[in-house]
Amino acid sequence: MESAHGPPPEWTDRALRCIYITMVRTQLFLDEDLHARLRALARRQGRTVSALVRDALARAFGGGTQDERARTLEGIFGLWRDRKDLGSTDAYVRRLRRGTRRRRALQR
Repeated sequence: MESAHGPPPEWTDRALRCIYITMVRTQLFLDEDLHARLRALARRQGRTVSALVRDALARAFGGGTQDERARTLEGIFGLWRDRKDLGSTDAYVRRLRRGTRRRRALQR
């Protein structure tokens, strides 16, 4: 059963985050040396080769303009406003943020 102030009780032991990113699959041809170096770095960092390549491309070409990011956020704002099964999320968000106020203030 769902609570009026957050997720159902059976979900409380799990981290509840949903990040939706649209991606396009592509293929790259890499020489063996570069591929070996990427695999070794990925292993050391506990990441995937794909994640390393995405980060490198974002640094080289930018991660999108501020206007693009703003349009994306405006496009998803209120996406779930008509959902009746969620109830009030205020208490749930406060619980997630508990103990992080100082860190968030320092990031501003």
